[in-house]
Amino acid sequence: MADLSKEESPQLQDVQRETDIEMLDDYTINVSQRLRRLPPYLFGTLNKMKYEKRQRGIDIIDLGMGNPNDPTPQAVVDKLCEAAQDRRNQRYSVSTGVFNLRREMAKRYKKIWDVDIDPEDEITACIGSKEGFSHMCMALLGPGDSALVPSPAFPIHVYAVALAEGNVINVPIGDEEQMLVHIVYVCENLFPKPKVLVLNYPHNPTTTTVELEFFKRVVELAKRFGFLVIHDFAYGETTFDGYKAPSLLQVPGAKDVGVEFTTMSKQFNMAGWRIGFCAGNSEMIRGLAKIKGYYDYGIFQPIQIAAIIALRHCDDTGAEMKAIYQGRRDVLCNGLNRIGWPVEKPRASMFTWARIPEPFRAMGSIKFAMKLMDEAEVAAAPGRGFGEGGEGFMRFSLVENEKRLRQAVRQIGRALKLKS
Repeated sequence: MADLSKEESPQLQDVQRETDIEMLDDYTINVSQRLRRLPPYLFGTLNKMKYEKRQRGIDIIDLGMGNPNDPTPQAVVDKLCEAAQDRRNQRYSVSTGVFNLRREMAKRYKKIWDVDIDPEDEITACIGSKEGFSHMCMALLGPGDSALVPSPAFPIHVYAVALAEGNVINVPIGDEEQMLVHIVYVCENLFPKPKVLVLNYPHNPTTTTVELEFFKRVVELAKRFGFLVIHDFAYGETTFDGYKAPSLLQVPGAKDVGVEFTTMSKQFNMAGWRIGFCAGNSEMIRGLAKIKGYYDYGIFQPIQIAAIIALRHCDDTGAEMKAIYQGRRDVLCNGLNRIGWPVEKPRASMFTWARIPEPFRAMGSIKFAMKLMDEAEVAAAPGRGFGEGGEGFMRFSLVENEKRLRQAVRQIGRALKLKS
């Protein structure tokens, strides 16, 4: 039999090259349905606008992103540098975090909230709480499952559910009693019942806070209707005026139904280090650990070792940051009120949630954010970026020093002319 591949090889290769070129010209990427479910990134236009202005030398005061700009404690940085020199720390780590780190976080739960956490089975380290939250949703949710998510919401609370191919059911945040009534109504009238309830107190973006009694009722409802609870507790230690944010895990029986995410980003100024924790129900923790085992090899071990130093020796930094954020809150809120923009002082978080002044409310939060950047040279996050429930509001981050915040208020006052 003739070997056609050899006899006709030159001609066939020419035809194949022409076909390849045609295929490449017409080729399109067919992305997954999972990706298509994600909405456009509403902050993208504003970020581009901010970048272009700064490229032209315009000094934009950025109060948009909650990105701490204060330094990490020097002892933590020094330990990172020291640990990075040890060859043993340069290898893959365990995806759940080294035991000593988990043990230190368990001790912190006991010290601050009087909660007993088993460092072996009831806590895992995450590459920031955002990563942990997303992978927890993948561990718990799939097609046909639903999650109750407060509205407005920190975007990942919605998008992580969508990426896990679950459905989001919005629950308006604000009045605690009405929120609980809404949860009961959905659980009694929806089939299948929601599988997960997402909570986030102190809340981002609205700064809403709750007392322990609210969590007690949530745990009761979780046991009554059989849903699981994921609590994002990122701002649990960033509180003001003597307020102490309760932990979900303080409620007896909470570990039967839920988990809580914490982070080292705020109180220790370790946002870029990407280190957080998930604590609570051991079965949910195992599910998260299994997902993480497939996706990552854990946090760089010197970062974990440095984080241990922060947890053991840097409580003073947490107290200092609370005082700093409270001072910034007072400067911004007092200043906005003085120029005729009524704003309530939050009891916690690193944000201020401000209803757009009446003369500008009709333009919507995105156009108003553009107006602030154009005319006041101040960047803020439009409420619409946190879902429909955030429309009509702006979120200001308390990440600039007090001098810059006063400057921002002056520039906003001149641009809006709310008071003569």
